[in-house]
Amino acid sequence: MTFRLRSRSLRTRLLLFFGLTLVAVCAAMALTTVYAQSAYLLGNLDQRVSDAAERSQGGLQRRTGDATDLGFLNERGQPAGTIAARLDTKGNVVAAEVVAQNAVPRPLTAAQLGALDGIATDNSLHTRLIPDLGTYRITSVAGDGIPVLVGLPMDDVQNMISGLVAVEAAVAAAGLTVAGCVCAVVIRRQLRPLGRVAATAVDVSHAPLSHGEVTALTRVPQGDTDPGTEAGQVGAALNRMIDHVESALAERRRTEERMRRFLSDASHELRTPLASIVSYAELMDRGTDRIEPALAWRRVSAESVRMTGLVEDLLLLARLDEARPLKRVEVDLTALVAEAVWDARAAGAEHHWKLALLLDASAEVTGDAARLHQVVANLLANARTHTPPGTTVTTTVEATERACFIRVADDGPGITPELLPTVFERFTRADTSRSRTEGDGGTGLGLAIATAITSVHGGRVGVESRPGRTVFTVELPPAGTAELPSPQGN
Repeated sequence: MTFRLRSRSLRTRLLLFFGLTLVAVCAAMALTTVYAQSAYLLGNLDQRVSDAAERSQGGLQRRTGDATDLGFLNERGQPAGTIAARLDTKGNVVAAEVVAQNAVPRPLTAAQLGALDGIATDNSLHTRLIPDLGTYRITSVAGDGIPVLVGLPMDDVQNMISGLVAVEAAVAAAGLTVAGCVCAVVIRRQLRPLGRVAATAVDVSHAPLSHGEVTALTRVPQGDTDPGTEAGQVGAALNRMIDHVESALAERRRTEERMRRFLSDASHELRTPLASIVSYAELMDRGTDRIEPALAWRRVSAESVRMTGLVEDLLLLARLDEARPLKRVEVDLTALVAEAVWDARAAGAEHHWKLALLLDASAEVTGDAARLHQVVANLLANARTHTPPGTTVTTTVEATERACFIRVADDGPGITPELLPTVFERFTRADTSRSRTEGDGGTGLGLAIATAITSVHGGRVGVESRPGRTVFTVELPPAGTAELPSPQGN
């Protein structure tokens, strides 16, 4: 209902705007036409009055009558309604007559004579209302002849102007009616797509966006998204906005799902060492002979270390998620990776460790040396933990003008295809085929931490795996650049 009312309001405003515009145009044209026609007709009448005055003065000069002689009015060519008067030297009316409809002049009454007073003999034209005769256009001339006053009725001119006004009004009314109907139809047709766009917006506003599973939202029909029209541009913009809303909702669902899974896994990981600590503490508190105190303390200490490491990993991920700034110094990857490989050899003597350097440029990057060392250490620990003894782990440092690479490759059993897409997600558990010890799959945060640290440094991590060869690749921008170019292959 709200949409319909608004649509009608817009249609009404448009119709009112076009209607007022048309009325203004028609009024301007009518006034211009009436003014021009009036000026033409009045000018023509004034010319006739001036000509009649000159003829009357010339006719008196040829006559031999007394001072009241107006016999020239009996001459041919004097139209009905003509007023003529003789004036004295002071401009006063001496005699005045009007030509009647039967062409016989008759004297003017006193009231009619009074309407002629005050007209100077200067050839100027005046408009006077003569009682019982109507409105006249009058002039008075003197010159070298006998002063005379002549007037012609304006009824014909006024009737013609009134008729012209009536015709203009009728034509304007008819034109406005037709134009109004056409505008109403055109505006209604043009507003239909906008109405469908508004209806789509109303449907989207009714969707439960704040909760629940949001299915595909309504879109503006393709026919109403023509960029060549204003309504089409609005429809296309609304569709783009709905696309963004759906993308944001989908991302929100994925984030919420990851958060729920993260909390569940974190709770599970913390519960296990806590349960062990509580159990050993209870045994020691009871003083039972089932376990030696020294062994219980060792187990409590080991589980405490495990839980402390897990909490520190979780705090690190939280800090990385908050995009807290890291130290920014020049780091030599060759020295950093060599140190990490040396540490890994000490921790996993049963594996074969190799280091290779492929340097076409400087292997220096800008970042936090401790965090970058943690990335390499996590990748090496992952290879040590999830491959059997005797596995060869080769770490390669490669530097080009475009990027710096750290590759950790092993010839172990590989990662199963089912696990490979989620291997960098938090709390992703390694399958037993890559686990050196049954159940020793770690907390599942090592690769997630490596990915987060690399991303903060403007790089990326990837993995390729098949039976007999697994390669983790860390790609970092060289020193002096903030981020990597678009992927173009290694």
